[in-house]
Amino acid sequence: MPELDDFDREFDHRWARAAEHKEPSARARMLAARWKDNPPEPVPFRADPDPVRPRRSSWSSTAIVFTCVVAVIVLLGWAQLRGTY
Repeated sequence: MPELDDFDREFDHRWARAAEHKEPSARARMLAARWKDNPPEPVPFRADPDPVRPRRSSWSSTAIVFTCVVAVIVLLGWAQLRGTY
């Protein structure tokens, strides 16, 4: 008998892969039995449950960020000006 590594010694994987009939998993058997009498309703692929409201444009987001940055600069300049008197 040729020397086998640990992976092949545990189970003959070549023999298992060469099997003509492969038994379905327990979950596949359970779903097949359940759907035999009561098949599932068709569902669209990746259906959205709720309509999505449109996103803001990139220009409005840029304007909001720019306004916040200007407000912080003005606030810091005002605070520094108040501290020097």
